[in-house]
Formats: sequence, structure tokens, C-alpha cells
Amino acid sequence: MIFTIRTTVGQEKVIMDLLANKARQDELEVYSVVEMADLKGYLLVEADSKKTVEILVHNVPHIKGGKIVEGNINISEIAGVLESRPLMTSIKPGQTVEIILGPFKGSRAKVVRINLAKEEVIIELFDASVKIPITIKAENIKLLN
Repeated sequence: MIFTIRTTVGQEKVIMDLLANKARQDELEVYSVVEMADLKGYLLVEADSKKTVEILVHNVPHIKGGKIVEGNINISEIAGVLESRPLMTSIKPGQTVEIILGPFKGSRAKVVRINLAKEEVIIELFDASVKIPITIKAENIKLLN
């Protein structure tokens, strides 16, 4: 079963580490803890029962309310988000992307070239007055439709 936990925004990775360590230490039947980029302030926990997750989140900092969000999530509801696909194969020259990390965070750009060996993309910002190619790691961009 998959349960949702509400967390402090920006602390998801820290809480994931805390929960993983606690699950190992207490030998709880927790199968996975997932942070979704589109769902800020929440973590998804896959475990055998609600009681297991309640024990897991007890006294863990940055968990809002210290409990589980009501309602269960069916795996079919999030299957599209959990689908694994290589990032570099989905990026094509000419695509529009948004920069999600670094000094140009939030800017939109066009992909000019792709360096598969280094997993980098060369982009040109839309809102720049002079079109200068910028090299950025592929993990720091988000594809836009």
C-alpha cells in the first residue's frame, strides 16, 4: 500500500534519509520512500500497513502533523509519473525547456545541441537579448510541452 506524508517544503531529501535509516534500524516492512518533483512538500511511502508508516514517522522532524495524510493512493494513479525513462534519450534539439537549478532558474530556453557523453545540453535563453549558447547539465532542466 502507498501512503502520503506531508512534509516541510525543501526538506524532502533530508526526511527521506531519516525515514530510510529508521526503517532499516527498526526493521520495518517499508519497501520504498519516493519524492516526486511535481509534488513538493509530500513523500510517498510504500509499506505493508498503515501502522508501520505511523511507527516510521513518529518523532521524525519536518513531518507536518506527525501523521499520514488520509486516503490511499492506488499505484495506477501514479504509474505515469513513476515510469522510468532515460533523460538524455527524451531530449531533442529544438525543444523548449525550463531551467530548474542555477543562476538562470525559472528561465525558458531552446535546446541547441546535446552532449550524450557528458550528459549536458547546450541551450539558448529565450529572454536574452544576445543569443549566447549555455552549457548546462541535463538534470538541471525540465522539458516543457
